[in-house]
Amino acid sequence: MMLRRTIVSAVVCTMPLAAAAQMGNPAGMGVDTRMARPGIPAPHQTNNQDRLFAQLAAAGGLAEVELGKLAGAKAKEDAVGRFAEMMVHDHSDANGKLKDLAAAAKIPIPDQLDAEHAIVRDRLQKLDGDAFDTAYVKTQIVDHQKTAQLLAWEISMGEDADMQRLAAALLPNVLDHLRMAQELNALLTGAALRMPTRQTVTKDGP
Repeated sequence: MMLRRTIVSAVVCTMPLAAAAQMGNPAGMGVDTRMARPGIPAPHQTNNQDRLFAQLAAAGGLAEVELGKLAGAKAKEDAVGRFAEMMVHDHSDANGKLKDLAAAAKIPIPDQLDAEHAIVRDRLQKLDGDAFDTAYVKTQIVDHQKTAQLLAWEISMGEDADMQRLAAALLPNVLDHLRMAQELNALLTGAALRMPTRQTVTKDGP
């Protein structure tokens, strides 16, 4: 819960700043940045933050699609299978948009799983039934927490205005995915059943 509050607080603080400021962060400009006009970078100008964002976001997006396809085939619970299908659809769309922007900015991005997610995939492939569902959903919580932080970072620190706009457009969906994964985890682990219910407290009479 503490990490989720931290993410939400960071996002809440970042979004008004991003909305108020122009896209194309002048504070993050590289020394070789070409300008459209004074103070405003030309399109597809990138700084180190943009390049790192594109590479990390692409790696995460590839993992979401591949793990989603795996979960679509292995999930025991229908709700987990439906969530996995959503991940494949939503992240395939986001991956395509990011790939186009990266190509325009000449940023190389990965086209296969990184080592960390390859280990996760191999571990999930060995699980079945409830164990698979729970492990997959927990992975989704961690990955979407990381992605939300990455998007908020790009919004505030990037230079490429189009990448910043994409990050701002994707952030609400990623937070929705995170909430769904947390709710699924509560159902799968029984945490939802253990949550205290609100009770009416009455005073005894004199």
